[in-house]
Amino acid sequence: MFFIFTVGIQAGPGFFDSFKKTGRQFLSVCVLLVGLAALISFTISRLLGIEPLLTVGIFNGALTSTSGLAAAIDISGSTLPSIGYGVVYPAGAILAILTIHLLPVVMRVNMKGEEDKYHEQMHEDHPDVTDKNFVVANKNIDGKTIRELEVGTMTRAVISRVKHGDMVFAPAKNARLYLGDVVKVVGTEESLEKIELMIGPPTGEKIPQASGYKINWLLVTNKDVVNKSLNALKLTALYNATVTRIRRSGIDISPRGNTTLRFGDKVLLAADEENMPKVMQLLGNNEKRLSETNFLPISLGIVIGVLLGAITFPFFGLFEFSLGITGGVLTTALVLSKIGKTGPIIWNMSGGANNLLRKLGLLMFLATVGTHAGAHIVEALTEYGWTILYTGMLITVVPMAVTAVIGYKVLNINFATLLGVVSGSMTSTPALAAADAKTDSDAASVGYATVYPLAIVLMIIFSQILSVI
Repeated sequence: MFFIFTVGIQAGPGFFDSFKKTGRQFLSVCVLLVGLAALISFTISRLLGIEPLLTVGIFNGALTSTSGLAAAIDISGSTLPSIGYGVVYPAGAILAILTIHLLPVVMRVNMKGEEDKYHEQMHEDHPDVTDKNFVVANKNIDGKTIRELEVGTMTRAVISRVKHGDMVFAPAKNARLYLGDVVKVVGTEESLEKIELMIGPPTGEKIPQASGYKINWLLVTNKDVVNKSLNALKLTALYNATVTRIRRSGIDISPRGNTTLRFGDKVLLAADEENMPKVMQLLGNNEKRLSETNFLPISLGIVIGVLLGAITFPFFGLFEFSLGITGGVLTTALVLSKIGKTGPIIWNMSGGANNLLRKLGLLMFLATVGTHAGAHIVEALTEYGWTILYTGMLITVVPMAVTAVIGYKVLNINFATLLGVVSGSMTSTPALAAADAKTDSDAASVGYATVYPLAIVLMIIFSQILSVI
């Protein structure tokens, strides 16, 4: 639960963006992997004469899915699925990890290059924010206010400084621009091109910093401003302060009036010396608070996830399924991470706290799985032979290899993300840990989180089908 909750919290914001853009590709890989595993299970069980219920256990053990196993036991009332699962699960977990490690080597994929491509794509989606100076040369805007020109709405850029004659100031919405003024504008390359069309040509002339005027990076750590928009904070009206840039998860965002602040955001703020301390107090700017870990949101989030996982959903009257503890906690973490804040509760976590709980949870999970499964593997192998184990190994490796090739070569999915998609389709937490170790980005976590809920449903559906055919 610790591991899955922290995965969801980290991947939440990126998950929803990724699902909109590449969700269909990711889900196609998931359907292919689970469907291929079910087909191999059915084919081998018929060739070797393995009982259907035992096949269901092998199928779920190979893909390390407790949800499918629970569904099969519930519908059949037999212990055969759990026996097949118990024999195959340890090998399935180990082989999933090994396959994730070996896929980049066998397919000769440059993981550093894939990570760089992922970061490049992220920057394309969130272009770099820069600044440039322009001369007001458009006669049509002479004497008009920034509010009248609707600079932010029309260009998505921010005018952070104006030089009018010998006077330099941070402009409010009612500040007027005159021919010959020099303005400093912050925005993306595209927004700066629009500014040039609206205002006039760029210039190399520098705008000196006004006396008593400061520009600082401030941290958003005050719970009261989290999830509030810049318009709602009225920084310009109340403090004559302008936010010119927001840095979130290493990405610079060009601020707009409806941009909402999240806990841990870093904002570049321009204000006079008198108002700068007031804005610091408003935003928090407390680095120590950012690094603190509050266990109340973590505990509440996990409890909500467990309760969600316990809910049973009907499937068109054919059967019922539940997300289970893992699926419930993951889904809850994804949603809470996207929400960011509920009342006084901040759901987001600092990177250090997230990483610590993630690794601690993973260590406890692997230790428990290993000791529990290892205690029964010898007697199960003695009773049912090695055929079950070999079958499970085949069901684990072949679908992972096939979908990795198709996902990378045919669907052109970034390989760092693809490893997470394959791990999520396998519902394999240890495989995700292996994929996560291959990259410093959140690519694998986002891919895993995108397909995991569907993988659970597919495992339950195919488990039901395999148990009756």
